Amino acid sequence: MGQRVVTPSFPDADTIIHQERLTRPDSAVDVLFVNPPAPDGGIWIRSQHRVGRRSREGMIWPQVGLAQMAALFPDRRVDVVDAIPGRMTWDAFEALLREVRPRYYVTQVTAPTLQNDMLGVFLAKSLGATTIAFGTHVTPMPRATMEAYPALDYVLRGEPELTLRELVDTLERTTDDGRRTMEPQELWPDADPAFARRLHRLFTAADPHWRPAWLQPANLPTCQPANLQTIAGLVWRRGDRIVVNPDRPFIADLDDLPLPRHDLLPLDQYRAPLVGGPYAFVVTSRGCPGNCRFCIKHVSYGSAVRFRSPASVLAEVEQLVDLGVRKIHMYADLFTVNRDHVLGICDGLGRLREERGVDVRWTCNSRVDFVDPPMLQAMADAGCWMIAWGIESGDERMLRRMHKGTTPDQIRRALRWSRDAGIMNWGYFIIGLPGETEESIRRTIDVAKQLPLDIALFHIAAPHPGTPFFFEVVENGWFRPGTRWEEVDMDRSTVLDYPQLSAEELERWAQRAFREWALRPRPMWTYLRILVDNPALWGPALRIGLESLGWARG
Repeated sequence: MGQRVVTPSFPDADTIIHQERLTRPDSAVDVLFVNPPAPDGGIWIRSQHRVGRRSREGMIWPQVGLAQMAALFPDRRVDVVDAIPGRMTWDAFEALLREVRPRYYVTQVTAPTLQNDMLGVFLAKSLGATTIAFGTHVTPMPRATMEAYPALDYVLRGEPELTLRELVDTLERTTDDGRRTMEPQELWPDADPAFARRLHRLFTAADPHWRPAWLQPANLPTCQPANLQTIAGLVWRRGDRIVVNPDRPFIADLDDLPLPRHDLLPLDQYRAPLVGGPYAFVVTSRGCPGNCRFCIKHVSYGSAVRFRSPASVLAEVEQLVDLGVRKIHMYADLFTVNRDHVLGICDGLGRLREERGVDVRWTCNSRVDFVDPPMLQAMADAGCWMIAWGIESGDERMLRRMHKGTTPDQIRRALRWSRDAGIMNWGYFIIGLPGETEESIRRTIDVAKQLPLDIALFHIAAPHPGTPFFFEVVENGWFRPGTRWEEVDMDRSTVLDYPQLSAEELERWAQRAFREWALRPRPMWTYLRILVDNPALWGPALRIGLESLGWARG
């Protein structure tokens, strides 16, 4: 007997859910800048133009890059979430997202934290946010990242600030109605006129022909909005296709950037070795003239160095002083690249001490071929107490092979000058770059033990996407089969298999290097000073010390 088949009539709740998404709480923000929770609940280092890694030394990295991007939006409600200092769990992070319900979710992405970072993107997308990523992984690999993670709406390649500002402005507006002009106050009617002029100068100084994307005519009917293709530096989706727009020129004058919104950061939670109490980063320049084949700067700021004026740097230092911060890291790929620039900053710090009675203690990064004794003494007199040196190797052949451009004699001389000026020395070494042998590693260890170093870290070479080192590894087939991006980690393991040195051997040598260097009287004395001078750091210092020694023992 035949049965009557009823025509389906399924319930439709989409309209209700869509309306609920449009209803946002009073706590909602327009743009949320995010350093998401760590993959393992630990402390990770990430920033706008660096690679991600576990912080073996316990350094909690101030998120000045997020604060700088937030400063580009004074006409919108913004906030910064740095989940690392408080070791925020993913459950707590999801609850926070539900509370603030951002319209735009902006996150940095690095290779060792890729899947972890994309979890944040997925959660934000599920709450209706437009998701945006930037950083050293997505800049050289935007297509692969967006293909693998469909919850990611946009990628900002390279320097992200202006691309993000233009993207948000474009998504928030309709196409040109014929009434707007190129007068700054009319382009950004909700912004203070002085800030609108600053924005206009930032865009047009780098590209005199720049015209806002939201004023461009719509000529791609499948794109919503149709003028995204004119936003330099943007990667976006046109249906099933991923579109990579032309690169955006670098910001011409860094002084045109507004001062970072340090007030949005958990300044009292940032820590560094030998630093008791809060500290912050001040970006003094972008770019580095070096040609080191392993360095990620090849895919971020390039070799041309752009400086902020000493006056701009000092204005930010004074802002931090007013926020209660007296300890600062001058955050640049190479702080000492320009002698006059360094001396100008030192002079300003001296005036700050004389006029306001404020002693600012600070650190910086340098290379051994960009210092001299008078400059180092001026730095010490202005409050510099430690320099982090990119030493990399004690083997002259390896230094040439990696295009470092320095020699062991220069290393010894520069660190001696620094010690004579009263500045402490922190040395960074890399074990396992192409051409490494057991003999060259042994030489590096011996040199490290001879140098006047107070802190030393021995990283394992990591071929980060986009670096010359990465392309060399791919060309020669040195990646271990089945390597995942999360394994490209410079902290304690490696994905490299050389004919003469296996991954396991490189890891053993890195452990041995740290063990031989650390278990000597001088490093042990430095470690005890951390405990004696900074009682608040006893817990973290003991934990880090035991963890590092446990790893070094193998």
